[in-house]
Amino acid sequence: MASNPHIALVGNPNSGKSSLFNALTGLNQKVGNFPGVTVDKKTGLCKLSNQQTITILDLPGTYSLYPKSADEQVTYEVLLNAKNEEKPDLVVVVADASNLKRNLLFCSQIIDLRIPVVVALTMMDIAKNKGLQIDVAALQEAIGVPIVVINPRKNKGVSLLKQTIEAQLTQAPKRVKRIIDADALACVWLREIEQFCATSSCYAALHIACNYTELSFLNAAQRIRLAALLDEVKFQKSKIQAEEILLRYQHINKIMALCVQENTPAKRREFTEQIDKILLHPIAGNAILLLVLFLLFQSIFWLANYPMQWVESLFAMLSGFLNQHMVANTFSDLVINGLIAGIGGIVIFIPQIMILFGFITLLEDTGYMARISFLTDRLMRSVGLNGRSVMPLISGMACAVPAIMSARTIQNKKERLITILVTPLMSCSARLPVYTILISLVIPNKTYLSIFNLQGLVLMALYLLGFVMALLVSKVLAIAIKVKERSYFLMEMPIYRAPRWKNVGITMVEKAKVFVLDAGKVILVISLLLWFLASYGPSASMHQVAQEKELLLKQFPTQQDSIQHLMATKKLAHSYVGLLGKTIEPLIQPLGFDWKIGIALITSFAAREVFVGTMATLYSVGEEIGTSTLEQKMQLATHANGTPVYTLASGVALLLFYVFAMQCMSTLAVVKRETQSWKYPIFQLLYMSAIAYAAAWIAYTLLA
Repeated sequence: MASNPHIALVGNPNSGKSSLFNALTGLNQKVGNFPGVTVDKKTGLCKLSNQQTITILDLPGTYSLYPKSADEQVTYEVLLNAKNEEKPDLVVVVADASNLKRNLLFCSQIIDLRIPVVVALTMMDIAKNKGLQIDVAALQEAIGVPIVVINPRKNKGVSLLKQTIEAQLTQAPKRVKRIIDADALACVWLREIEQFCATSSCYAALHIACNYTELSFLNAAQRIRLAALLDEVKFQKSKIQAEEILLRYQHINKIMALCVQENTPAKRREFTEQIDKILLHPIAGNAILLLVLFLLFQSIFWLANYPMQWVESLFAMLSGFLNQHMVANTFSDLVINGLIAGIGGIVIFIPQIMILFGFITLLEDTGYMARISFLTDRLMRSVGLNGRSVMPLISGMACAVPAIMSARTIQNKKERLITILVTPLMSCSARLPVYTILISLVIPNKTYLSIFNLQGLVLMALYLLGFVMALLVSKVLAIAIKVKERSYFLMEMPIYRAPRWKNVGITMVEKAKVFVLDAGKVILVISLLLWFLASYGPSASMHQVAQEKELLLKQFPTQQDSIQHLMATKKLAHSYVGLLGKTIEPLIQPLGFDWKIGIALITSFAAREVFVGTMATLYSVGEEIGTSTLEQKMQLATHANGTPVYTLASGVALLLFYVFAMQCMSTLAVVKRETQSWKYPIFQLLYMSAIAYAAAWIAYTLLA
C-alpha cells in the first residue's frame, strides 16, 4: 500500500508556518522526534478536495540553507537527503510578504534543489500597511513556481493552497529554471558529487561539498571520496558561499524592482514600533510584564475555580453512588479507592492546564513572547546568559523536557549548558496541581481591593521564586564554568497580530490530551499500584489488625463507623506502603512531613503531578468519616499526637520543596541525552534536592 505524499512546510521564523500547519491539519497532528536527534517533529494529516490524504511535515524555521543550529540542521538534512523516509514530494515555502527580499533568498535556494515547490505568501495585509504593492502574477512568472496568497490565521486562501498542492502532485513535474546556476559558482566536479551522492540537483551537490562533515546520511566511503575530491580542486567553502549569496541578492534585487512597488512615506511610523516604545521600555515594559504574569496566575485560580468544583463534585457523587450500589469487596474497593480516585486526581486539573497553555499560546500568537526575550536580555547577561536563554526558561513553565531541547538554538556552549542545568527550576505545568491543592489547604482564600486574590498572589510568587533561583544558580555556574566564548543576541521582532482563537483552542485541547493521556497513564498506573500496596501488607500484621477490628466491633457495636475508620487507618499504617513510609519518615520529619507525604515524594519522582493522585489514593484507602473531596480529607489529616498534618508551616515547606526539587525522571533523561553525559543530570539532581530540602527546613523552622 502506497504511503501518503509528504508535503514539507519550510520558511523563515515568524513567517506564519505554524499557523498554516494548524490550519491544514487541525487536531489531526502529532509531535515526535526526528530519528537520531531530539528536535521536535510535527506531522499531521490533511485531506485534499479529491479526498487524497497527504502528510504535512512542519520543519523547523530557518533563514537560509546554511544551518547555524541543531534545528536548522534538521531542515537542511531532510531537504538534502534523497534517500530519507521523510523526503518531501513537494515543499511549501511559507514566505512573509512584508519581508519579501529576505524570504526570497531561502525560497530561491529551495527552488534550486529541484524539489517541486509552491510558495504560500503570508502577511500581505502587513505588507500593504508598510506601503508595499506586490504584483503576485509577475512574481510567480519571475521565480517560476506557483504562488498562493494566504492568511492562515483567518483561514483565507487555505482551500486554494490545497488545490494548488493537489494540482502539483497530480501533474507531471515541470522543469523550473534555476535561480542561480551552480556551475556558475564552481566547476564540473559538482556533477561527480551529484552522481556518487545521488543528490537531486547540482546545487544540492554544492551544499554537500560545503557541509559533508556535518551530514549524517553520508557513509564513510562517500566522506573519504569527498575529502579527496575537494582537496584536489582546492575547494574554498567560505568563498563559494559568499559568491552564491551575492549572486542571489543581485537576482532578487531585479525581481523586487520588477514586482514590488514601495509607497512608504519617509516619516511613517509603524504601529508595532509605537507599541514597542512602551512594551520594551526598561521601566514600563517590566511593569507590564509583571502585570501580564499577575493576570495569568490570577486567572488560573479564578477562571478554573468553577469547572474544578464541578469536576470534584461529580467524582464525589460517583464515588458515593458506587459505594452505595456495589457489593463491598476487593473489586469495589479497587474501583472506588483505586481507579476512580486516580482518575479524579487527573481530570480535576484539566481546566488549569488548559488555561495555562491557552495564555502562553496567546502571548506567542500576538508576538509578545519575543518581546519578553528582548526585555530580559540585560538581566540574562548579568547572570552569564543572554536573551536566547529566556525562551527555554519560559517554555519551562509548560514542561522542562521540550524547554531543555529548545536550548539547542543557543550557539554558545557554556550558556547552553547553564540554561539546561537551571531550566528545571522553572515551575512547570506538572507542578501546578501540587501548588493548587496545597495553596487551597494552607493559604486563606481572601481578596484584597476586589482584584488581588491571596491564593493567586502566592501562586505567582512560587513561579517567580523558581525564576529567581534559576538566575542565582546561573550566576554561580557562570563563575564556576571557565569557558571564554563571547555570544551575541540578534532577534527579529515579529509584528503584533491579533490572536488566532482557533489556534489557541487547538493548543489548549492538545495540551489537555497530552496531560490526560501521557501524565494520566503514569498517574493511573501508580494509583493502582499504590492501592494494592496500601490494601495489603505482611500477613501477620494484617491478620492482627483484622482480629483487633473484630474484637472492637463486638465490644462496641454502637460505634461501628468510628471503629471502621480507626482500623482502616491502622491497616494503612501496617500495609506495604505504610511500612515504606514509616521507614523514610525520620528523614522528612524535620520538614513537618508525615509518612504519607513521604510516599508522595517518592512516587512523584516519576512525574510531579503524581503527588495528587498518590494523596487521592492514600486518603481514599484510609478515608475519614463524612468527607467527600481530597482537600477535605487532607484538612482532617492528623499526626499520631492529634496535631494537623497540613499547617501553614508544613504546607509552605512542602510548596518550597516542590518549587526547587528535581521530581521528574523524564527531565533527567533528556538532560543526559542533550549533554551526552550522566554527570550533569546527577549534579542537577543533587544540587536541586539540596536546595529543596534546605528551603523546606528553613520555612518549617521559621513558621512552626
